[in-house]
Amino acid sequence: MDLNLNRMDYLQVGVTSQKTMKLLPASGNRATQKVVVGDHDGIVMCFGMKKGEVVTVFKTLPGQKIARLELGGVLNTPQEKIFIAAGSEIRGFTKRGKQFLSFETNLTESIKAMHISGSDLFLSASYIYNHYCDCKDQHYYLSGDKINDVICLPVERVLRDIPVLACQDRVLRVLQGSDVMYEIEVPGPPTVLALHNGNGGDSGEDLLFGTSDGKLGLIQITTSKPIHKWEIRNEKKRGGILCVDSFDIVGDGVKDLLVGRDDGMVEVYSFDNTNEPILRFDQTLSESVTSIQGGCVGKAGYDEVVVSTYSGWVTGLTTEPIHKESGPGEELKINPEIQNKISSLRSELEHLQYKVLQEREKYQQSSQSSKAKSAVPSFSINDKFTLNKDDASYSLILEVQTAIDNVLIQIRSIEGQYGTLQAYVTPRIQPKTCQVRQYLIKPLSLHQRTHFIDHDRPMNTLTLTGQFSFAELHSWVVFCLPEVPEKPPAGECVTFYFQNTFLDTQLESTYRKGEGVFKSDNISTISILKDVLSKEATKRKINLNISYEINEVSVRHTLKLIHPKLEYQLLLAKKVQLIDALKELQVHEGNTDFLIPEYRCILEEADHLQEEYKKQPAHLERLYGMITDLFIDKFKFKGTNVKTKVPLLLEILDSYDQNALIAFFDAA
Repeated sequence: MDLNLNRMDYLQVGVTSQKTMKLLPASGNRATQKVVVGDHDGIVMCFGMKKGEVVTVFKTLPGQKIARLELGGVLNTPQEKIFIAAGSEIRGFTKRGKQFLSFETNLTESIKAMHISGSDLFLSASYIYNHYCDCKDQHYYLSGDKINDVICLPVERVLRDIPVLACQDRVLRVLQGSDVMYEIEVPGPPTVLALHNGNGGDSGEDLLFGTSDGKLGLIQITTSKPIHKWEIRNEKKRGGILCVDSFDIVGDGVKDLLVGRDDGMVEVYSFDNTNEPILRFDQTLSESVTSIQGGCVGKAGYDEVVVSTYSGWVTGLTTEPIHKESGPGEELKINPEIQNKISSLRSELEHLQYKVLQEREKYQQSSQSSKAKSAVPSFSINDKFTLNKDDASYSLILEVQTAIDNVLIQIRSIEGQYGTLQAYVTPRIQPKTCQVRQYLIKPLSLHQRTHFIDHDRPMNTLTLTGQFSFAELHSWVVFCLPEVPEKPPAGECVTFYFQNTFLDTQLESTYRKGEGVFKSDNISTISILKDVLSKEATKRKINLNISYEINEVSVRHTLKLIHPKLEYQLLLAKKVQLIDALKELQVHEGNTDFLIPEYRCILEEADHLQEEYKKQPAHLERLYGMITDLFIDKFKFKGTNVKTKVPLLLEILDSYDQNALIAFFDAA
C-alpha cells in the first residue's frame, strides 16, 4: 500500500444519511469541484474551496430530513442538477441553488433510496418500489423484504430500463417493468449498489454491491442470468459498507474503488491485470462514513477522496502534501495560505467561545424563570444490533452526533432466555439528558436467514393447526426469529430457511392461514418453537393443535455437528492449562530442545492461545448447555423428565469421548 493521502476537514453540517453528498462536475476552466450535501435538518448546502477557505455557493432553508441526494440531467451531458428525497417529496435544484422541481409522490412511506437517469426517477420506500418518467407513474413493485437501495443499469448503454433492488433478505432483485426478471443471492444483506466505474464497466452491466456485514462484490447483470465476477469476504472483520464510488486516485489511468464503512473505515482498492481488487489505502475516521466521492475540491491539481460522516463532517483525504520538508540549515516556512487559515480559525474559535457563554447564560436565566418550560435537548442516535456469524455473538454499535458520556446496558430477560436489551445513552451535553433504546433478543436469536438447506438431513417436524390467520402466525414467527420482514409476505403461503450460526443446524418454516409446519435437524429448535408458539397463542386465546414427529437419528446427527467444536474448545483449554508449567520448565532448562514438538508448538503459540481463550471463555459453557438442552429435549418429547441425570451427563462431558456421549444418549 503505497498511496499517501492527507486529511483535510472542510466543514460540518447537520447529521447525514447514507448517500447524501456528491461532487458537482468541474465547470469551465475551473479545475476544482463544488461539494453539495444534504442533512437531517433538511438543509441542502453547496460549497467550494478558495485559498483554503470555504465559499458557500448556496444554502437552502431547513425542512424535512433529507434521506438521499443524487445528481441528474439530460443523458450524455454533465450531471449537474441536484435532486433530494425528503419524506415523500422529490425536489430539484440547479447548481446555483434555484429550485426547479417539487414532486409530491404521495407514497405512504418515506423515500429511503433514489436513482436518477435522464427523465426517469427510480424510488424505493421500505417495501415499495416506484418508477416515474417525467413525474408520471410507470411501474410499481411490492417487495417481500425491506429495500435498502435502488439503481438502474445505464439506459444509454444497455438500451432499456433494468432496475435492481437491494433487499434485506440477502437478495438483489432485477426488474423488468413491474415484474422480477430474476433474483441474485448475495452473501449478506445488501446495503448499497453502484455502477462499476460509474458507468457499468465495459459491458454497461457490471454492478457493485456492499453488504451490512462488510462484504463487497461485483456482478454482471445480463438479460438472462447474473455472472459473479469477484467478491471480498471481509476477513479483517471491518464494518458494514455504506457507500462506494469509482475514481482514479492512484493516477494510473484505471479507476479505483473507493469504499466507506459504518465503523469509520475508508478504503481504496486498485485493480490488477486480472481485474481483481487489491487494497491500496485505508484510514479510520472516528465515525461512520455515509458518503464517498472521488474528485478535486481543496486545490487544483491534487485529487482527493471526499467523504461525509454521520455527524455531518465533510472531509477530504487529499494527495496534496501537507508538510514541506526544509533542507539543512533552512528554516521551515509556513505557507501564507496556511497562516491566514490559522488566523481565521483562531478568530472563529474566539467568536464561538463567546457565543457559547452567551447561550449558556441565556439558558440558565430561562431555566430559573418560574414560567420556564422544560428544555430537554434532543440528539440523534445511529444504532446497529447485528449477529456476527463467525462467533455467534451480537454486536451493539451506538453512534451519537456528539461525544458520549456513558452508556448503561440492561437486560430484561424472561423465562426461556429471550427478552429485551436496553441501552441508556447519555451524551456529554448540558443539561444532562438520556435516550433509551430497546433491542429484542429473540428465542432463536442465533439463527440467520439462508437461501438453501440440506433436505437430506434427518429432520424433526412440528405442525400447528388452528383458527389463526396468516398474519397472526407470521407475527409469531417474527417474534421467534431474526431477519424476518415485519409485514406478512404477499401470497397465501410462505417458506423461510434459517441456519444456526453456532451449530450449523437448520430450520425450515412453511406456513399459511390455519397451518404452520416447522422442520429442523435440531430437536432443541423444535422444542423452543413449540413452547414459545404455544405461549403466544395462549396470550391471544387461540386454541392450537400441536403435533410433532421426532427423528431419533437427528440427535446423533446434532452431536456429530457439535463434536469438532467441543473437541477444539477442550483441546484449547488443555493447552492453556499447560502453558505455565511449560514456561517454568523452559526457564529451568534454559531451552526447549528437550520438549516434544507438540509442547514446543504450545510454547511458541502461547500468546495466541491465551488470547483466543480469553475471547471465548463462554464457548465451552455454551456447548455444554446445548448438549444438556438436547438431552432434556430428546426425552421431553417422549414424556420423560431426565433432569436428575444431568450431573452424570456433565461428568461424561468433563472426560469427553464422542462414542461414550452417544452411548449415554442412547441408553438413558
